[in-house]
Amino acid sequence: MISEQINSQANKQKINISEPSILIRISKAFKHSMSERELYDFTRGFWKVKIKNAEKAIYGFAIYRGVIQEVYEISKWQKAGSTENVRNSNIAELKKIENRLEFIGEIAKNSIREKYRFKSVAHYFKKGNSNPIMYININEK
Repeated sequence: MISEQINSQANKQKINISEPSILIRISKAFKHSMSERELYDFTRGFWKVKIKNAEKAIYGFAIYRGVIQEVYEISKWQKAGSTENVRNSNIAELKKIENRLEFIGEIAKNSIREKYRFKSVAHYFKKGNSNPIMYININEK
């Protein structure tokens, strides 16, 4: 675990997101030892999302315990499993992804990462809400 991750869990500095975004809680899959590629792949897919809403998101946020671990700029959404992914080798998981989507993107530019990374967004999630997906600044349809 890097020191910023340790500090973020302790301090939980709250941040409000101003851009159209999608928060993606990856709590069950997250490990502090994840590679950059693993974090990206577990964040970007495989999700049941409303495509009309997801396509409005500029950024995708990897969330663990209410804290932003990484920010990705989203290029497009497509059928889950259609790109190379560290998760594609798991046959059982591949059977579960029908009718799910994944995004293609890259790590956001530094100014966005510095603004959001390791800040708390726990206040966006109501207690008892188990949905891993949360749209921010997007008119849901």
